[in-house]
Amino acid sequence: MEAVNVQVLVPLAIYLGLIYALAVYSNRVLSRAGNFLEEYFIGSRGMGGFVLAMTLVATYTSASSFVGGPGVAYKMGLGWVFLAMIQVPTAWLTLGVLGKKFAIIARRVNAVTISDILRARYESRWVVGLTSLALVVFFIAAMVAQFIGGARLFEGATGLSYHTGLFIFAATVILYTTVGGFRAVALTDAVQGLVMVCGMGALFWGLLHAGGGIGPIVESLRETDPALLTPFGPDDFLSKPFILSFWVLVGLGVIGLPHAGVRCFGYRDSRSMHTAIVLSTAVLGAVMLGMHLCGALGRAVIPGLEVGDKILPLLSLEVLPPVVAGLFLAGPLAAIMSTIDSQLILASATLIKDVYIHCFQPDAATDSGARKRLHQLSFYTTALIGIIVFLAALRPPDLIVWLNLFAFGGLQAAFFWPLVLGLYWRRANSAGALASIVVGVGSYFVFNIVWDRFWGMHVIVPTLVLGGLAFVVTSLGTSPPRRVVLDVFWGK
Repeated sequence: MEAVNVQVLVPLAIYLGLIYALAVYSNRVLSRAGNFLEEYFIGSRGMGGFVLAMTLVATYTSASSFVGGPGVAYKMGLGWVFLAMIQVPTAWLTLGVLGKKFAIIARRVNAVTISDILRARYESRWVVGLTSLALVVFFIAAMVAQFIGGARLFEGATGLSYHTGLFIFAATVILYTTVGGFRAVALTDAVQGLVMVCGMGALFWGLLHAGGGIGPIVESLRETDPALLTPFGPDDFLSKPFILSFWVLVGLGVIGLPHAGVRCFGYRDSRSMHTAIVLSTAVLGAVMLGMHLCGALGRAVIPGLEVGDKILPLLSLEVLPPVVAGLFLAGPLAAIMSTIDSQLILASATLIKDVYIHCFQPDAATDSGARKRLHQLSFYTTALIGIIVFLAALRPPDLIVWLNLFAFGGLQAAFFWPLVLGLYWRRANSAGALASIVVGVGSYFVFNIVWDRFWGMHVIVPTLVLGGLAFVVTSLGTSPPRRVVLDVFWGK
């Protein structure tokens, strides 16, 4: 019989009830929408600055940030906190590099998905097909990590078993994303962003109070292992080349994450984007520092944990009153849910918009019967992907951060150069994009199998170098894009 912590479970249940209510509201808006695809997958391009900022933060901060990351910081110490802070400029980079131009082009070509942009730029079924395949495959790996993180939170905090927590978590995310679409995702992300910040502040305060202040906590870590206070961690796990390569993987490379890039489709105006750049960068910095610092300092409060993924729920129960702990745990739960819903809705959009409509139902926009089938198929596809991920998460690994980082790298290998060079290099063509995708994804798998680290670096560095070279050399050696394409992307 499971020993359930009711005082923690009740606040979590209230929070999940709020999420369901937002999904119902979004579904009512969806039922009145003139353009179903645009509303379901990008919220009719109506996000203001605050919602855009919160949805970017909530999308990017995932189980890796709130569960896996603090778990690694618990083992590696302050060095991992330093490494995590590389992620602070990610929202600024995404909106600054992709934001305005993505929004302009998306409106010109009526783009709903990242693949719509790639189709307009490269006019190639192969480019769209391979990127769509890569998106679904690596999103499933990333979503498995998120499902595991959510289940671990329920397990560690409420006393429920891992599988019971997984079922509750999966049912919630699949239901509100399927029913409400992108608007439900964006609205819940805004709520979840606020919950994350408040929860992080409460835990950090409770940690300092329980440990007697920052001085005694740091001294306890020094007595445990002085390497926990260095930038490189125990046994110099975080070498200089590895740290530098993380600037690519979780810094610059986030421009190639399609679930972050698609947020650039949905904001209302330039003012909203500028507000979101400032606000999202500030919030992301606070959240990343707070959560990873809690994981690193938590080793002085609860020593000897074997499964680092449980550090946050165990730490919150140790240093906070049960009801407050339940409210706090809504924060990391919110972060995980917000990442899954973004990936889930984009994977569904890819299959519906980029595969089904273009290959099997090109008249969906004009045929009333086809539109009705499209509504049903969108709901079913979103639910089916969620169920597949749920089944894959039934047997979890010990630390999910590595699974999440693997998915991050794979998405960057497929999307980084086609997106960036497609937007900013006129000579980029479909042959170059195709070469980049094949070489990038292929080398990424080879490097992961053959080398755990390439000359001390994360394998994303040589992967992007090879993919970029393949793109440039192939583009220069083949025909340039058509003039009409250049007019769309560079015309007034």
